[in-house]
Amino acid sequence: MKVAILCGGKGTRIRGVDDNVPKPMINIGNLPILFHIMKYYARWGHKEFVLCLGYKGEVIKNFFMNYRSQISDFKIDFKRDCEMTFYGSQEEIDWSVTMIDTGQDTLTGSRLKRVERWLGDDPQFMLTYGDGLSDVNLDDLIRFHNEKGGVMTVSGVRPPGRFGELDCDQNGLISEFNEKPQAVGGRISGGFFVCQKELFDFLTPGIETEMLELEPMRNMVRQRKLVMYSHDGFWQCMDTYRDYMLLNELEAGGEAPWRVGRVQG
Repeated sequence: MKVAILCGGKGTRIRGVDDNVPKPMINIGNLPILFHIMKYYARWGHKEFVLCLGYKGEVIKNFFMNYRSQISDFKIDFKRDCEMTFYGSQEEIDWSVTMIDTGQDTLTGSRLKRVERWLGDDPQFMLTYGDGLSDVNLDDLIRFHNEKGGVMTVSGVRPPGRFGELDCDQNGLISEFNEKPQAVGGRISGGFFVCQKELFDFLTPGIETEMLELEPMRNMVRQRKLVMYSHDGFWQCMDTYRDYMLLNELEAGGEAPWRVGRVQG
């Protein structure tokens, strides 16, 4: 199944980490968060990607155009028309990656509409954002989507708490402290969507100001076409510097939950 990734936003809330690249290209470990997302999908067998580019999209294009030289030792023979020989590639991939410029200031729904033809004639596709990681079971997500028969299924997650949580007894003595607990209230959209091609009927052609998360999804709700898959496992977006540090700590400590997944033979 093809995977569309929205990676054209400016990421203003995380400015200062690396202002020379778009947010999806900020590194977790030694590779961009976008690459981690794509690698997760690929582990479940989904290796055809359509990237909705925008702000500093040329950085993403350059990364993939020069991918092999970035992960390998190599020799350039200038006497033979700059012939290149690569040695010891560590992260070989067998993906197809279509990169489409969807506009500098285009909003999410309009970005998606602009890549409609690049998703081909398949009746379904997957969709996510270029700044969030999870360990959602993609096989179960697709199975759930097919059982419910909606136009779009969204992964509903419980966001991590932003502040420490304190419990104390009647004398004020703390009985429990959780540094960053998971919220126990309502769920939010964590991305990781499964969509029918009918989704494009809810999007307006020829504009750049339509947010997928507003009228298109509200209209699907009104028509009872939007479904939620409950995910209680790991999910973390990279909105702030603190999120960036957390994801890098998990990666550095060998505890990255997004490194799991069904590996295709």
